[in-house]
Amino acid sequence: MTISTAAPQTKRRWTRGKIITLALFGIGALLAIYALFIEPNRLIVHRETITLPLWPTELRGMKVAAISDIHAGAPHVKLDKIRQLVELTNAQQPDLILLPGDFVIQNVLGGSFIEPVALAGELKNLKAPLGVFATLGNHDWWYNAPRVKNAFEEAGIRVLDNQTVKIERNGKAFWLAGFADEWEGNPKIAETLNQVADDSPIIAFTHNPDLFPTIPNRVALTIAGHTHGGQIALPLVGRLVVPSRFKQRYAAGLVIEDGKQLFVTTGVGTSIIPVRFGVPPEIALLTIQ
Repeated sequence: MTISTAAPQTKRRWTRGKIITLALFGIGALLAIYALFIEPNRLIVHRETITLPLWPTELRGMKVAAISDIHAGAPHVKLDKIRQLVELTNAQQPDLILLPGDFVIQNVLGGSFIEPVALAGELKNLKAPLGVFATLGNHDWWYNAPRVKNAFEEAGIRVLDNQTVKIERNGKAFWLAGFADEWEGNPKIAETLNQVADDSPIIAFTHNPDLFPTIPNRVALTIAGHTHGGQIALPLVGRLVVPSRFKQRYAAGLVIEDGKQLFVTTGVGTSIIPVRFGVPPEIALLTIQ
């Protein structure tokens, strides 16, 4: 008598296939939960040391905190998160704090709009001996740039829109230049740098890093945001969507190009869809050497 084993083998193959499918579905669901609810709600300090050629000895060791793309009112950025952001930034004892734009957001999935006055009322608690400065991003312009600027300046945060300011530390001066947003703000690089009255070094900040190729070598370091680091960075695949005409080139972190240096912070909030994966919300803390 012959006993057939085809049916049990078929059943075992079907069972293995079902287990694999369920496991993949479960992993996918866990990753989705993480990207939607866990990582966007985190806040880390991204520490980076940047070495600038010819940077004066008196200015070495200066700590610059860069906080971009807050998008107050996004699903994971309520006022309590902003208070946490202020507290964590102050704990790093930065010498200078730069806020490169996109403070507000409208019509975001799962979010609730926060007025610029309310946001500025929290950010005014940021502390740095060399000052707290801001420049506006495309979302601020889309909403109401004058309203955002007025709220910040009334809170004691100076907004540099194609303007410069001279800052002194340990008896040595440097210039801070704020360039307007490339998409909406009509940046005037040459006119802004013409305000620099001597040969002291320059640090610039702006919202959109796509401005970087047009910034001259006279500027020692440019700091920007805007990209959110793509919000999603997958292993092996990389960043799926970067809002830049240069794609991955200026997506995140330190870029050295043509003798110039750019640092792009991946920011705090989210836009379009409230997810982050592999790109946690950050306060960038840059130590200049």
